[in-house]
Amino acid sequence: MMPVQPALVSVLIPTRNSATHLAACIQSLRKQTYRVLEILIIDNGSQDETLTLASKLADRVFECGPERCAQLNEGARRAAGFYLYRVDADFIVEPTVVSSAVAACEAGADAVSVHNESSADVSFLGRVRRFERLMYKHDPLIVGARFFTRAAFEAVGGFDEELVAGEDYDIHNRLLARGLRIAVIEPVEVHLGEPTSVGDFVKKSYYYGTTFSRFLSKNGRRGFAQASPVRAAFFRNWREFVRHPGLGLSFCWLQVLKYGAGACGMMAALLRRRPG
Repeated sequence: MMPVQPALVSVLIPTRNSATHLAACIQSLRKQTYRVLEILIIDNGSQDETLTLASKLADRVFECGPERCAQLNEGARRAAGFYLYRVDADFIVEPTVVSSAVAACEAGADAVSVHNESSADVSFLGRVRRFERLMYKHDPLIVGARFFTRAAFEAVGGFDEELVAGEDYDIHNRLLARGLRIAVIEPVEVHLGEPTSVGDFVKKSYYYGTTFSRFLSKNGRRGFAQASPVRAAFFRNWREFVRHPGLGLSFCWLQVLKYGAGACGMMAALLRRRPG
């Protein structure tokens, strides 16, 4: 009997002016213990060296916009893989992420949640974000599927192209509502692209706020819980606040800035939509 060939995994990387971390991202994917991969770059009008790097390092490169969800859906349409793995261009991926995700799907999962941590080496804000994200590991609410069988991805219609923020929560919620099984694995992704200044952090929070009302209206009570500034994970991990009071206080300060800027963004978007 001929051996069964390993299933192809199509890695979908949406980019826009992503040159700073793209090479590290792709190199981490090339070092995966699971070798049957194709890497697709879906670019949205980059003006830096992104396309130059992508043409050298990825398997296929093409352009699509206007936002990440449209890029990812176009990538899925063009991909040849049995599995689809969404990776953002400012992440590096631990070597066993893909093999663990494939094993989970072979054991019956339809999709896989891959926890992401923030790099503590980027900035002080990165250390604070890492403090926060470590509390979410294996949290059943603050989670988003990133690795899919093609059948599961197509069953829910891919990513919602009207969303800019919360799209990872949204597709996860729709998979659950469809009765599909989502597994959790131990290996993680590490986020290199944390803001290096408070100003950048506030601007990003404001921008996401301008688009977030659709996510909230679409995802109901679960969506509001996922977006809440007060989460059960903080209470479960109260000892971390005691052990690291400086990080804990800094995290609370960033939460105030994040949600304040996001609320301003939501209000600005609502005012723009009002007639007259």
